[in-house]
Amino acid sequence: MAYRFHRTNKKTGITYVYEAVSFWDKEKNQARNKQVCIGKLDPHTAELIPSKRFAFEQEVRNDPTVTASAAIVGPSIVLDTMTQRLGLVKLLKFSFPQEHQQILTMAYYLATQGGPLSHCQTWCNGHVHPCDEPLTSQRISEILRAITIDGKQTFLKRWMSKILEDDYLCYDITSISSYSKLNEYIKFGYNRDREKLPQLNLAMLFGQKSCLPVYFQRMPGNITDVATLHNLVKTFKSLEFRSLNYVMDKGFYSKKNVDELLTSRSKFTISVPLNNKWVQHAIDDIHDIIHGPHGYRKLDNEILYVNSRLYPWGKDNRRCYLHLYYNAKMRANAIDQFNEDLVRYKDELESEQLVSAHQEAYDTFFVVKTTPKRGTKVLYNETAVNQYIKRYTGFQAILSNRIKDPVKALQVYRDKDVVEKCFDDLKNQLDMKRLRMHSSAAVDGRLFIQFIALILVSALRRELRESKLIEKYTARELLQEMDTLTKVRYSGKYRPILTEVTKPQRQILEALEIQLSK
Repeated sequence: MAYRFHRTNKKTGITYVYEAVSFWDKEKNQARNKQVCIGKLDPHTAELIPSKRFAFEQEVRNDPTVTASAAIVGPSIVLDTMTQRLGLVKLLKFSFPQEHQQILTMAYYLATQGGPLSHCQTWCNGHVHPCDEPLTSQRISEILRAITIDGKQTFLKRWMSKILEDDYLCYDITSISSYSKLNEYIKFGYNRDREKLPQLNLAMLFGQKSCLPVYFQRMPGNITDVATLHNLVKTFKSLEFRSLNYVMDKGFYSKKNVDELLTSRSKFTISVPLNNKWVQHAIDDIHDIIHGPHGYRKLDNEILYVNSRLYPWGKDNRRCYLHLYYNAKMRANAIDQFNEDLVRYKDELESEQLVSAHQEAYDTFFVVKTTPKRGTKVLYNETAVNQYIKRYTGFQAILSNRIKDPVKALQVYRDKDVVEKCFDDLKNQLDMKRLRMHSSAAVDGRLFIQFIALILVSALRRELRESKLIEKYTARELLQEMDTLTKVRYSGKYRPILTEVTKPQRQILEALEIQLSK
């Protein structure tokens, strides 16, 4: 119910007219009222002199020829700002002159709502977005096929050149399950979601300092982590990025990979599995002295014992640093992880699906017996297993050709979890847990759209963190909060107007330093 009342400014003597509307606040479970100034009283005639906005709304209401349409504009205001600050439009337009607006529109849809791209048309009908044309399912399929390898690589090269500045690049791989049997990249392999489905593998580079995804590459689902690094280094060499700084977990370690990284003059910080004999010999050398005061360090209230040494690598004695860490509290978890790995290695031996990177573990911790009657039997080498648990659990080894300080090396290595959060966003927030497409061209196009959406979400999260809004909202929750801000368009001479901005929306816009255009 609406009613009007007057309020006089004692200093100026002007009497203002307000319109109040009562409504029920579901969150606070109480009646509330909203007051809007609609004008002032003429001091001589006491008639209402309407404000410009109120006069405009009255004029529109009284004009029978006017038609109006409304579209939600809140999320696009935020995403337009992220896009502008990142320079994405220019990069996409250069790489995809005809499709850049449609690509951005689909990325906006995934960032705001998520779900199958077939639902994008319905979302477009109710939201303001970069593309003017309706994105039907047929048009979406055409755009996905138009995202060529050449266009994608052109974008990625320019994107990397724009944001890379002495950054640590966290490299990791995730698996994406699929029901498809028509895509040559969909294979059975190690499924990180523990699903009994074929998959493709998606490799991702994520910048620690920029907090943005840098590069992605899809790979066959049956390829192992350790085997992917060669193609990545080769790709960046062809793109003329010759000296990058990788951060990788132990799944990517092999002597061959370290040799290749050093040959390509790349910088790296990589965890080394403790089942390598040369690492065990290094631990043996310092096992009895690392626990003394010289090795004592404190990192984020965590007690560590460390030892670092210059470690010349290979026949050319390339300069590397080997950092060894002992953590008594982590020893129990390390034992559990070691035993879990042994169970997996035993399954690989029994199924004869061997992984070359695990060969040293096969040779050290297992005894394989083959008899004519009983066939092949895989047994644990109990002596070697017990010796390893007693001597090496609780230790961690990191090899780096750039970072000399052991504490900094560990901090950089631990910060690589940003790429794991990136994968979590990709699968859960951006609807990429399962691939619903079959052809290779459609899958490649979809992955590129996902990558653009991931850039937007990551940029928004970075701004949330800097503005402290991260304490109240996730990126998706913030976009949903903006989902009630609507732009109403009128036919004829009347300009479009925005609906009232709520208090939370105003706080979001102020924190992100976004100004609404009048």
